Amino acid sequence: MDKKSKMQAEKHLTGTLVLSVFTAVLGFFQYGYSLGVINAPQKVIEAHYGRVLGIAPLHTHPTNGSGEDITQPSTEQPWAGTEPTLAPLDEDPAASPHLLTMYWSLSVSVFAVGGMISSFTVGWIGDRLGRVKAMLVVNVLSIAGNLLMGLAKLGPSHLLIIAGRGVTGLYCGLSSGLVPMYVSEVSPTALRGALGMLHQLAIVTGILISQVLGLDFLLGNDEMWPLLLGLSGVAALLQFFLLLLCPESPRYLYIKLGKVEEAKKSLKRLRGNCDPMKEIAEMEKEKQEAASEKKVSIGQLFTSSKYKQAVLVALMVQISQQFSGINAIFYYSTNIFERAGVEQPVYATIGVGVVNTVFTVISVLLVEKAGRRSLFLAGLMGMLISAVAMTVGLVLLSQFAWMSYVSMVAIFLFVIFFEVGPGPIPWFIVAELFSQGPRPAAIAVAGFCNWACNFIVGMCFQYIADLCGPYVFAIFAALLLAFFLFAYFKVPETKGKSFEEIAAVFRRKKLPARAMTELQELRAGEEA
Repeated sequence: MDKKSKMQAEKHLTGTLVLSVFTAVLGFFQYGYSLGVINAPQKVIEAHYGRVLGIAPLHTHPTNGSGEDITQPSTEQPWAGTEPTLAPLDEDPAASPHLLTMYWSLSVSVFAVGGMISSFTVGWIGDRLGRVKAMLVVNVLSIAGNLLMGLAKLGPSHLLIIAGRGVTGLYCGLSSGLVPMYVSEVSPTALRGALGMLHQLAIVTGILISQVLGLDFLLGNDEMWPLLLGLSGVAALLQFFLLLLCPESPRYLYIKLGKVEEAKKSLKRLRGNCDPMKEIAEMEKEKQEAASEKKVSIGQLFTSSKYKQAVLVALMVQISQQFSGINAIFYYSTNIFERAGVEQPVYATIGVGVVNTVFTVISVLLVEKAGRRSLFLAGLMGMLISAVAMTVGLVLLSQFAWMSYVSMVAIFLFVIFFEVGPGPIPWFIVAELFSQGPRPAAIAVAGFCNWACNFIVGMCFQYIADLCGPYVFAIFAALLLAFFLFAYFKVPETKGKSFEEIAAVFRRKKLPARAMTELQELRAGEEA
């Protein structure tokens, strides 16, 4: 078979591969839906909490709640808040509006807490049950959590929603580790990046759908909000039944269980008529590498010099995703659109969500051509420039009305550059940076880091914004510069490389990332 034929064979998409990847990323769809769904009906749910608890609602605090991820639009500017509405004098002091605020904050942030807790068990459950069975079992958590929220009006709604969000968070913490692990292991090398990008596409699609369904005339009203909160349970049920049709990861079967024939059968289902022996040979090399590594624990990831460089890169890409300022952009978007004279700013915010989704699709098409490292760097630099423009626009908004349009353009550009690289790439590059031995532990650590940063941003951003006002984006610009410099010198290119080749890159850790990339490309060219 000539080189061209081999490339065509590697890039051949079978129905089984499409089904397997689609089914897996339904977990990320639920993650995105859960992130976006809680914001739109906030006022309605708070009013219901108030009726249940006998508390006067506090309507003046910002609507972002926790700022958990990239799409929780708000209608209020955090530094422009008003004094809270006081409870009536004859009301029990313990049942104050501040208690209502606490229940709402718990309703939003407990999702991230659930993800932080469960993310550490990803490696254990993935190795113990296998990738497919693990995703099948943890889906029970999603179904249970969505049922609790969907039935919230039948009991103490605040407790049922908090419990449902927490259980759903447990599911999403596990799913956010298991899905990239499975997708990276079933994907052919030539398509691993493009299929890995589908994680982010599923997230932004889930967020966009939750934003649209959360409109008042659809499900974001007093009658329908429980259905809105619990609706991702439909995706959980769909994933549960489709997983029964998906083959187990051939890498897991071959390397972890030593079931050679079952691994071959799984590969044939995923690749069609392609000869599986090339990938089997690659797995054998990886198995030998994993055998020499023995079992890798989370502690060993940080203590062994063999993994330190890869772990540092894995953690930094997660930190850069969450601390890039994307939460803040969505937090301000509705307010900026209002000040720019948009009559229906909520629809403009949904427009940002549409842009978010469209450019995720574009990044899927680019990732195998431009490479992970190039897109990651381009995205960070574009976000840096947009953050500077956003700062200038907000600072001068009171002096020049046209600065509102500068801010609007900066919002769209910021979102576009986020989806080019810093948004999707961290979700799958961690699975590429590690071979079979340390991969589960590395994904667990990276997942915990992502959720922890998610929680920190949610808890701290509001206070920082109150302190810094519109200059808050200057902080994000400084962080983005630091992330860009780190990525330029430390993040290697993983496009088109086997897991063993990527591991070999870090074994030559004395070379800077750029030199390692150029050296590998030179050698690949000589071999061709």
